[in-house]
Amino acid sequence: MSSSDIFIGETIGTAVLILLGAGVVAGVVLKRSKSQNAGWLAITFGWGFAVMTAVYMTGTLSGAHLNPAVTVGIAIKDGEWGNVPVYLAGQMLGAMIGAVLAWVAYYGQFQAHLTDPEIVATKSEAAGLVDQKTEPAAGPVLGIFSTGPEVRNVWQNLATEAIGTLVLVLAILAFGLNDSGKGLGLLGGLIVAFLVVSIGLSLGGPTGYAINPARDLGPRIVHALLPLPNKGGSDWGYAWIPVVGPLIGGALAGGIYNLAFV
Repeated sequence: MSSSDIFIGETIGTAVLILLGAGVVAGVVLKRSKSQNAGWLAITFGWGFAVMTAVYMTGTLSGAHLNPAVTVGIAIKDGEWGNVPVYLAGQMLGAMIGAVLAWVAYYGQFQAHLTDPEIVATKSEAAGLVDQKTEPAAGPVLGIFSTGPEVRNVWQNLATEAIGTLVLVLAILAFGLNDSGKGLGLLGGLIVAFLVVSIGLSLGGPTGYAINPARDLGPRIVHALLPLPNKGGSDWGYAWIPVVGPLIGGALAGGIYNLAFV
């Protein structure tokens, strides 16, 4: 596959992944959404189906990595790093495009939610608990765009993201690669979709299971840039964990695969 196919495929695929993934979270969280309060099951299955849709849409173009940790794991497995920057560029651009599209789709709900007196008051109370010498408190809709921990413990949060990503990438390497070895096949896409649901249900509670650096960093940048009223901070102090943790997990998966499966 050519570099242009890889870039286009990863951009489109990651944009669809984030549009549908952030979209289900927005539907559950935002006021005046028909799916408000649908719960964690809706979110985990929504993300799983988002993965499945993006994989089937773009697998023939780029192999549908859609995740820098997957790209790193496959590169370690194969020893081929030449196209890694192209994959990463497409994934980051796609993640940002998907986040913007989710905002457009829920524009009215964002406005209603962030101008609601109860939400504004809660945000002000949260900001009062944060040392003013540090960054502003994480905003009331940041969780639609990116992840955050329920308990802030650096080593645990980092380990949780690394473990979840290790499971994801090792599974992809072990049984999800198609005959070309470059991406997910037809059955692999379905299996990995359910794997993402499983990771969300089993390991998503502590940190929100980013398990994908582009999925977290790209939308977090969009959150920081969008003209959202009363949006609060983007929690940049935490932002490195859902980037570094998944990359560690992906690299470990590639190494374990080479040691145990080859």
